[in-house]
Amino acid sequence: MKPRILGLAATALLLAGALFAQAAPEPAATPGVSASAGGPVSYTLTPEKYQKAVAYARARYGLHFLSSFWSALVLVVIIGLRLAPRYRDRAEAVSKRRFWQAAIFVPLLLLTESVLELPTGIYGQHISRLYDQSVQGWGSWFWDWTKGQLVGFVIAIPLVWLLYAILRRSPRRWWLWFWLALLPILVFLIFVTPLAVDPLFFKFEPLAPKNPELAAKIEEVTVRAGQHIPKEKMFEMNASSKYKSINAYVTGLGASKRVVVWDTTIAKATIPQALYAFGHEMGHYVLLHIPKIIAFSWALLFVLLALSAWVLSRTLDRPGGRWGIRGVSDWASLPVLLLVVTVASELAQPVVNGFVRSEEHDADVFGLEAIHGIVAEPQRTAAEAFQLLGEMNLDDPDPSPFIRFWLYSHPPLAERLRFAAEYDPWGKGQQPKFLR
Repeated sequence: MKPRILGLAATALLLAGALFAQAAPEPAATPGVSASAGGPVSYTLTPEKYQKAVAYARARYGLHFLSSFWSALVLVVIIGLRLAPRYRDRAEAVSKRRFWQAAIFVPLLLLTESVLELPTGIYGQHISRLYDQSVQGWGSWFWDWTKGQLVGFVIAIPLVWLLYAILRRSPRRWWLWFWLALLPILVFLIFVTPLAVDPLFFKFEPLAPKNPELAAKIEEVTVRAGQHIPKEKMFEMNASSKYKSINAYVTGLGASKRVVVWDTTIAKATIPQALYAFGHEMGHYVLLHIPKIIAFSWALLFVLLALSAWVLSRTLDRPGGRWGIRGVSDWASLPVLLLVVTVASELAQPVVNGFVRSEEHDADVFGLEAIHGIVAEPQRTAAEAFQLLGEMNLDDPDPSPFIRFWLYSHPPLAERLRFAAEYDPWGKGQQPKFLR
């Protein structure tokens, strides 16, 4: 779930262009095999699956750039047609209280934007179904979309009300005060999401009762890492109700922090492979990646809001108004602000992804070290886990340097598999990076 305001500031328009074309290398027919360990040393696919993975990757990349352009265009159309001033006038006619004006204006504007962006969302679901990554029916998909809109309204209404209250009181330094206010809001949203938002879309159950053998092995991994992650913080998510792909993740903050493993991962991976996936996620947990990402996002927001203030002051602060907007503190300026943040967020995407890729690599290393001494062949296990991940999720076997730089929040899977197969500080008489 990406609340429209915070989501735009942190991740929003990830896109800006057109489909790319690249020459595909000849696919290998069988996985590369290590003569000594007997496991994969490179990510390879059968010719049929290779072509399918490449086609799926190109479709997703194209959708990303198309969606970015389309989202910006939608905001331009909303501004050009002066829809926001009409919604403002309606809100001001209903109530003189600013909060209730926000409660009317924000849903009208954001619902208009979301409806106009529906074609790209529908196409994304079509691609997922076409390439056998999703089993979710269209009725369920639209219900999830509806719930997402309602959750977004609940978050956006008080957030926009706060933004414009600050704008009215401090027209010159609003961006700084709003930036300071965003830190506790961001922390609260991360804390509450796994408790109040995620269960609206998936069912979560404690991992141990359903998978006692896996839970017992996980406990060994946590002890190996010198950590105590309570069993009540380990959950299985019923991803199979909507997806065929596999995954695991860490979410929440403080008392809400938890490790979540998809039931598709448990069903399709061996226990050693699932342990590596858990070790990777525990790496995020132990290495404090969530607080680091919060700090990084907050720093990025400082730049985005300062830039937005500069653009808005030169665009809207002029006599007579523009596009029916009375000034920066007018409710109707919101789509202009969203457009600025959207474009700036897309341009910042490589920086964000570069930061996250580094943390994902560290989590890969931590996972290998966490299962060392518990799994007989940790390097082989991790390499096989990545091979399975690639086959099930149709990961791109050979992303172009530009795509990797601009879009990848994780190292390419082929790179991750190769590293996992080769990482062996113990055999080389070296010190492991994290767990010694």
